[in-house]
Amino acid sequence: MLMRTDPFRELDRLTQQVFGTAARPAFMPMDAWRDGDTFHIEFDLPGVRADSIDLDVERNVLTVRADRPALNGNVELIAAERPSGVFSRQLILGDNVDLDKIAASYHDGVLSLEVPVAEKAKPRKIAVESANGQRTIEG
Repeated sequence: MLMRTDPFRELDRLTQQVFGTAARPAFMPMDAWRDGDTFHIEFDLPGVRADSIDLDVERNVLTVRADRPALNGNVELIAAERPSGVFSRQLILGDNVDLDKIAASYHDGVLSLEVPVAEKAKPRKIAVESANGQRTIEG
């Protein structure tokens, strides 16, 4: 069987995955770091209303969804470089975080999350008893 190939089809598919489309933008920049017993995650969402942000955690998967509406009405666009539509991003969280104590805030176009380390994942000291006395081992 003879198949025809389109060399630009694969490039177009890859470009849509990386940059998104007008109907489904893919860009939601993020920074993440750990400071002591807390993970901090920040998402840049300029122009997004706080009431359009949806956070969901299910089976250690954090889903962030936000909506930036397009201009509506009878306007003449001169430039349209800012993506609009629904943005979403998923992060797989490890078992070492406390999913019940995640805190979120939104200020100046930045969504900030604080994810605490679970108590069971924190280092602890274990006392070892011996005939000569008690010794503490960090574990």
